[in-house]
Amino acid sequence: MPALIGATISIMIATPAMAHWDEAHGSGIPWTFDPWIVVPLAMLAALYGIGTVKLGWRSRRSLLIRALLYWGGILTLAGALISPLHWLGEHLFTFHMIEHEIVMAISAPLIVLARPVGILLWGLSGRTRHIAGSLMRSPLIRGTWDWCTSATNATIIHGVAIWAWHMPGLFDAALTNTALHRLQHLSFFATAILFWWAIVWRSDYGASAWYLFATMIHTGVLGALMALAPRVLYLAQTQAAKAWGLTPLEDQQLAGMIMWVPAGTIYAAAAMTMLALWIRGSSERRPQNA
Repeated sequence: MPALIGATISIMIATPAMAHWDEAHGSGIPWTFDPWIVVPLAMLAALYGIGTVKLGWRSRRSLLIRALLYWGGILTLAGALISPLHWLGEHLFTFHMIEHEIVMAISAPLIVLARPVGILLWGLSGRTRHIAGSLMRSPLIRGTWDWCTSATNATIIHGVAIWAWHMPGLFDAALTNTALHRLQHLSFFATAILFWWAIVWRSDYGASAWYLFATMIHTGVLGALMALAPRVLYLAQTQAAKAWGLTPLEDQQLAGMIMWVPAGTIYAAAAMTMLALWIRGSSERRPQNA
């Protein structure tokens, strides 16, 4: 999994700063073809495709579900960062929040469930694959990955990224500076990968349910603060709202509601699933321990 995060780091490479809402767009709602986003996504798609072809003859059935999950994650990630949703997010806080929640609560868990690292490595040439594999097994990278994907650490790291980037000053700065905007998206995606990896693959079901509930609560509180604030907090993000038939405060309130309710529902559903699996596992072990 470190290879996946490393492959996305190029998203944050900066070009000269520009105000997104001042960019010249053609008529209609355009797609966003930022090479620092499109190229890494294309590379991840190509490597996975090549790796699947190389391994498909060995374990075709076991790869099918993982492939569907991975492509679901990549397509939703592309939809959030490249489709007209991204352009809309530059103009309305409401759509910007939808974009972020797709990245963190849909794309990231789908990719984590797919466990794509092995297949991505097989997409590389033989020598490159061995070098990459050796680096991933090195004590420094392995130890860093294990520390970052412990459930407590991953939950804190992800939570800090969410709260820090939603501080009004930093959020508005990211909207008007391309480098910060890429770093924001990378932070949300990378820390979400850490969080969901810890939840799905590193923790028992009971602990995973607790951490999911904790994340639901603190993101819900943040969403509620936005939705219930008596004044506009995000001045740059909401300044185009009137052109879309909303007041700046209404745009902020809708964005907060999206983080509070729909996104919270995803975390709650995942927590309930983990809780159900924990209860089922406990009931299956009970007769053996009796």
